[in-house]
Amino acid sequence: MRFPGTRGEIELRSERHRRHSVLFLTVARRRVLVDCGDDWLNELAELAPDAIVLTHAHRDHAGGLRQGAACPVYATDETWARIARYPIELREHVSPNRPFDILGITFEAFPVEHSLVAPAVGYKIGSAGHVVFYAPDLVSIPEQADALRGISVYVGDGASVTRPIVRRRGDARIGHASIREQLDWCVAEGVTRAVFTHCGSEILRNEEAAQSRVVALGRERGVRATIAHDGLRIQDL
Repeated sequence: MRFPGTRGEIELRSERHRRHSVLFLTVARRRVLVDCGDDWLNELAELAPDAIVLTHAHRDHAGGLRQGAACPVYATDETWARIARYPIELREHVSPNRPFDILGITFEAFPVEHSLVAPAVGYKIGSAGHVVFYAPDLVSIPEQADALRGISVYVGDGASVTRPIVRRRGDARIGHASIREQLDWCVAEGVTRAVFTHCGSEILRNEEAAQSRVVALGRERGVRATIAHDGLRIQDL
């Protein structure tokens, strides 16, 4: 499991967070890319994925496909509706709570609170006995217990360390949960390792201080926590 990009939808960049967040999975030399934002528009040949899976249709997650893709792309009906004009020929439809297989990797989508305009999902992803949950943009996971049950690593939203970035639209919430809140979810569901990507300005302005805070917040809760950076590799998947 590799993180070629870890930057959120912000103008600020740093040496360790230059490109939009993506997750890169390799099994038996086959490559699956999760998300493909604007920063990757002319870089797909470099990544050479055999398949692409989308969490939602915001441009920092799907804009890199505006010129199409040479491989199958998997997304929910809500995401396909938002990117209907993209010239993608091989379209696969994802249904929440229905596991599916891509090149030996199992995926299961779980709806998450994040956006009304571009409804998002997180993915429980499994291969060779390892299971991670990947949700780079979220306020909450309505089916939290099922989504996080049995996972070895939680990969979540790094927009803010301690203060949620949340707005209300009627009964709905849009935006980003804090890292502190997500670590509390991990404690509730028995998850002992967490990595945070889709990093916001709080992290990019002073990553060393943010990393220290995240490590400390995790240690207080018995969770081994860290902030991802471009190029980070984790061997759990």
